[in-house]
Amino acid sequence: MAQAFLKNTRMTMVFETGMNEKGEPIYKAKTYTNIKRLATADQLHQAATALAAISAFPLNSVERTDNYDIM
Repeated sequence: MAQAFLKNTRMTMVFETGMNEKGEPIYKAKTYTNIKRLATADQLHQAATALAAISAFPLNSVERTDNYDIM
């Protein structure tokens, strides 16, 4: 039977940086690598909130990406 092994975890913070000429929001993402594999959603949210506090733009969303090796 195949097994999945967690390889790495990334956290991406998406900021709203302005509006285009059509009035649609413009987004910019910042990705952080080397996130602890066992970090919970609450811990990632706390970290993102702390980092967003020093940003010039409002935080729109936080995304977690887990990569696995399947053998």
